[in-house]
Amino acid sequence: MKDQRRLLSVSDLRVHFAGKKNGIMGKAVAIPVVNNVSFDVFKGETLGLVGESGCGKTTLGRALVRLGHSTVSGKIEFEGCDISTIGNRQFRSLRKKIQMIFQDPFGSLNPRLTVGQMLGEVLLVHGIARGSAARKRIEELLDVVGLSREYFNRYPHEFSGGQRQRIGIARALAVNPEFIICDEPVSALDVSIQSQIINLLKDLQRDLGLTYLFIAHDLSVVEYISDRVAVMYLGKIVEIADSTELYANPKHPYTKALLSAIPNPEPGAKKERILLNGDLPGPLNDLSGCTFHPRCPSATAECRLREPKLRVLDNNNGHQVSCLLYE
Repeated sequence: MKDQRRLLSVSDLRVHFAGKKNGIMGKAVAIPVVNNVSFDVFKGETLGLVGESGCGKTTLGRALVRLGHSTVSGKIEFEGCDISTIGNRQFRSLRKKIQMIFQDPFGSLNPRLTVGQMLGEVLLVHGIARGSAARKRIEELLDVVGLSREYFNRYPHEFSGGQRQRIGIARALAVNPEFIICDEPVSALDVSIQSQIINLLKDLQRDLGLTYLFIAHDLSVVEYISDRVAVMYLGKIVEIADSTELYANPKHPYTKALLSAIPNPEPGAKKERILLNGDLPGPLNDLSGCTFHPRCPSATAECRLREPKLRVLDNNNGHQVSCLLYE
């Protein structure tokens, strides 16, 4: 870990969406997406967040910056300030410190604005610069993300996917943030371009002292960029550990299954794959006990009755796991 100063602290975070039970005409219900999630992010580190599609990773990231039409409860502290209770006017000033890079480099950019207009709008709204000063700042941002200054008057459709994502990164950097939520920033890009964007993010973190929450489903990418990794299943974090520790010594059965799916780079090398039976339960299914027990190869009778809590293992390295097998 790069720094022991806590930048972000999340406690018992719950996120619900409004929905209907049994179809459009059914009873209105709150659909849980993130359920009792707690974690810390330390200054200067990259916390990777992994899990299969639909587990709530993106919803969690968007809840931290108040995006989306959802009901959020719990506590979110940024630099000691409880941002879950402050008003929109107060939170606006914090948006300079907390930014987001989105998954879709095509849909996240306004097709009617040029690069200069998009980045200039950010600078204007936050009162950072305008006129010639804004132009100079935008050209500096283009240099930082590896784009030519000649792109100032070009529109998004004139760029490749990798170039668009660089523009998205420049937009996030425009306000000099401290914390950036990277929501699967390379999943829509070609593999060769992915490595360029990942290395760019690492260079920016080193040069600007940034802190990342890196959301992804590609476990190899997460291993490369992350200092620590949190594993999410059905809206809950089931394991958190140092990246090297988690990949070498996973504890939760779900984490073991995920890591077994990483392809072996050695030609002809065999790797034991852990296959999970059954499907993910629906969001309105009231499961008792551990939410993973219907698919867990190590489930016991107690797992069906008692819900485990995320707890630190007795190994003095901060490894946390939510599993009754370790209680």
